[in-house]
Amino acid sequence: MAEPETSAKIIDGKAYAERLRAQVGRDVAQLKADYKLQPGLAVVLVGEDPASQIYVRSKGEHSLAAGMHSVTHRLPADVAQAELLRLIGDLNTDPAIHGILVQLPLPKGLDERQVLAAINPDKDVDGLHVVNAGRLASGLPALTPCTPAGCMILLRETLGDLTGLRAVVVGRSVLVGRPIAQLLLQADCTVTIAHSRTRDLAAVCREADILVAAVGRPRMIRGDWIKPGAAVIDVGINRVPFDDPVKAAAGKTKVVGDVDFKEASRVAGWITPVPGGVGLMTVAVLLQNTVTAARRLAGID
Repeated sequence: MAEPETSAKIIDGKAYAERLRAQVGRDVAQLKADYKLQPGLAVVLVGEDPASQIYVRSKGEHSLAAGMHSVTHRLPADVAQAELLRLIGDLNTDPAIHGILVQLPLPKGLDERQVLAAINPDKDVDGLHVVNAGRLASGLPALTPCTPAGCMILLRETLGDLTGLRAVVVGRSVLVGRPIAQLLLQADCTVTIAHSRTRDLAAVCREADILVAAVGRPRMIRGDWIKPGAAVIDVGINRVPFDDPVKAAAGKTKVVGDVDFKEASRVAGWITPVPGGVGLMTVAVLLQNTVTAARRLAGID
């Protein structure tokens, strides 16, 4: 009898994202009814990067579907730094806007750190301001980066109590790796942050009850790197040529994660697919962060 292709249970990001967006819709309706408050999200898109345009359109559509106020500011790639900062300053003082998100990456010539630092931390729904990073590291209430927060929702819904589990995060970015390590620590996990230069990375990964791959290298994490029964959260979004030589020759690409899904799914207990996993949670958490920001700015518990 042939060995089954997949033994791991699939963590369905689509289902969890739909559930979270529905809850956000109910929260928005309640804020409108009880406080005449409509959470507002402003997204700033600089340039015409195709992937960024898709993400921004998705964020706008989902925020409107949840009953929120949504605006998108589109600026040319050659916009002056001062003009971009003026727009952020206007949004900081706009009472109808509770969440500000500047779509990254920014075109060359713009100072990304200065732009992020200009956002009011209480409206920083991407959770990238140093104040929010500091609050998170200190265990204080913070607006948390959306992808790490989405990962934690998937882990809690799948595993329940995470206390005492050994977690390995492969990747040390400020967007994913570092904040999710902080969130896992807050959940009483024993956490190791690894990266592409970690010695014997495979052995480190094999210690993990929870393995979070956020290194940005397609299929880097192999099946024999994974502890049997582990929960694998694949944050990677990488475009690679199709395995089919005809499609590859035509320049067609597909999206894969940082984990070799086929190999890993034979060993892991649970795994997120790419696409269909973590990515769908990111926009849902963005909406949740905007509602949280609106509550806090209005002084609502």
